[in-house]
Amino acid sequence: MNLTQVKEAAQFIQQNINLEPSVGLILGSGLGVLAEEIQNPTTISYTDIPHFPESTVSGHKGQLVLGELEGRQVIAMQGRFHYYEGYDMKQVTFPVRVMKELGVETLFVTNAAGGINESFQPGNLMVITDHINNMGDSPLIGSNDNEMGPRFPDMSEAYDRDLIKHAKQSADRLDLKVQEGVYVGNTGPAYETGAEVRMLRTLGGDAVGMSTVPEVMVANHAGIRVLGISCISNMAAGILDQPLTHDEVIETTAQVREDFLGFVKEMLKTLPV
Repeated sequence: MNLTQVKEAAQFIQQNINLEPSVGLILGSGLGVLAEEIQNPTTISYTDIPHFPESTVSGHKGQLVLGELEGRQVIAMQGRFHYYEGYDMKQVTFPVRVMKELGVETLFVTNAAGGINESFQPGNLMVITDHINNMGDSPLIGSNDNEMGPRFPDMSEAYDRDLIKHAKQSADRLDLKVQEGVYVGNTGPAYETGAEVRMLRTLGGDAVGMSTVPEVMVANHAGIRVLGISCISNMAAGILDQPLTHDEVIETTAQVREDFLGFVKEMLKTLPV
């Protein structure tokens, strides 16, 4: 994936819209419902966009939705791409490059995650304060195009501190209890073993999932500020002594739909420019 391909994808999208999105939304498993709140929407299937991969996971519709949400011009990914689907890291993060080309300055990344922190409960929303890349790969490996970002990007504030503060203030206004914590990115697609969960807790992880980290790395490389939100869809292996299923993930995200929608919309409505 190179800059020429990024520009071709962005030009195709621009030909189909009459807005300039400043906020990007990546909607994880079961969380794509937020895109249905977008006003005056333009929907574009991933299969129609040059160089875009296809989403193959249940709970991911596989389309872009562009329009207005709480007074902001937004571009939402209703479904994302995962490393475990067989895509390489540059394919997984290609949409973030396209968002940058379209003018996106702020990215909200959401996901469904397993709770590692034993004080969490399924249905909690967690503001991501930092992450651990446990995927054994990076979307930044290979030759670097200086037009797209620096060779050695700083990750000391991968999740924007001002946006984290803004998220907590938004939750307070809604009287919504949100957690904070470190997200661990694993490759998947198998869920973790109990021993792996204990290891990740020792390393400082609070939640674990199979996405987000590559997209956040590329967003930082591109100079986009990031806010990350996890929906704790289940407790990770070994905590509740029960098997884990994707159906449980979708069921839990459906239960917290109203809290999730209200939280993100409140953050957008009051987002500092």
